[in-house]
Amino acid sequence: MTRFAERLSQIDAFHAMDILARARSMEAQGRSIVHMEIGEPDFPTAAPIVQAGIEALRDGRTHYLPALGLPALRAAIAASYPAQARLDASRVIVTPGASGALLLIFAALINPGDQVLMADPGYPCNRHFVRMFEGETSAIPVDESTAYQLTAELIRRHWTARSVAVLLASPSNPTGALIADAEMQQIVRTVAELGGVLIVDEIYHGLIFEGEVTTALTYSPEVFVVNSFSKYYGMTGWRLGWVAAPASYVPALDKLAQNVFLASSAPAQYAALAAFSPAVLEEARRRRDIFRERRDYLLTALRAMGFIIPLVPRGAFYLYADVSRFSADSAALALNLLQQAGVAITPGLDFGKHRAAQHVRFSYTNTMENLREGVKRLQVYLKAV
Repeated sequence: MTRFAERLSQIDAFHAMDILARARSMEAQGRSIVHMEIGEPDFPTAAPIVQAGIEALRDGRTHYLPALGLPALRAAIAASYPAQARLDASRVIVTPGASGALLLIFAALINPGDQVLMADPGYPCNRHFVRMFEGETSAIPVDESTAYQLTAELIRRHWTARSVAVLLASPSNPTGALIADAEMQQIVRTVAELGGVLIVDEIYHGLIFEGEVTTALTYSPEVFVVNSFSKYYGMTGWRLGWVAAPASYVPALDKLAQNVFLASSAPAQYAALAAFSPAVLEEARRRRDIFRERRDYLLTALRAMGFIIPLVPRGAFYLYADVSRFSADSAALALNLLQQAGVAITPGLDFGKHRAAQHVRFSYTNTMENLREGVKRLQVYLKAV
């Protein structure tokens, strides 16, 4: 007899991965597909990082590292933050991706029935992580009126006796929206006044196209800040991230890391030391500029076709578009676009419930040549419907 835990019924599979699997199957049959569904940089990992990983393997640096991470890497991560963040290396925990960091944080914070506030739409794994620890997500609908982000006022309005934490993402997936520094400072104060814990996902922080945004660590040492080598540094498959944690939580996170994954990959950590080298940082900035060019092109093209994108996303590499002019079912539209036009996108159902059937996400992690081809195919499809 097969027996499943009840929580599985509340943890959904990714629609994006289903679209990707269908797209790969179609490609295997000879179809041409333009991929705009997956949030993974199309650039290879920068050569100095790869070389550092190769050298680590050749030198036999393949044994367990401390659960908190390679000391030299923890120090390099701490030093990468501005001086006003006042981040000591002892507060940095290296994890298997940003997902590993969030799992540790929620394991340390959540008791059954506790609530975590987060924005809807938002990254789907976040609510599923909360459910894994028998907590509940309070998904707060957001739209262009708050730049698709939570505000201090929304947090105060939705806080209850069971609320224990707030999770933010800036820039966010799927909207690319930022929280302005003044609002972030107010949120930090508000969550502290309410007696809660603030967690800020900053994994797209390097991919900010206009203006400067300060890390949330600037406003309080009691904030959890999660980041990753995946997006800005192009190390998705290396599975490496980190959390900057309040000092009082480090022993608990150390204990949890020892039990959950023991340690992050040793070769990946030695490789990541090269991510902070001048050559890699220069390449990362060049790639950011390419992403901005792609955003500008695709945003203009989609708006011209009738997709509604009220705000210009200032970060990440996504466009979250209202498709109500074309369909009342974003999942059906995404499937039709894949099958009939050879364009793969993600339906809004992946990101929550708030107007999810009216939205899709476009990822511009593809070459300009392919994006132009995708736009041509979209134009042909929309003329025919």
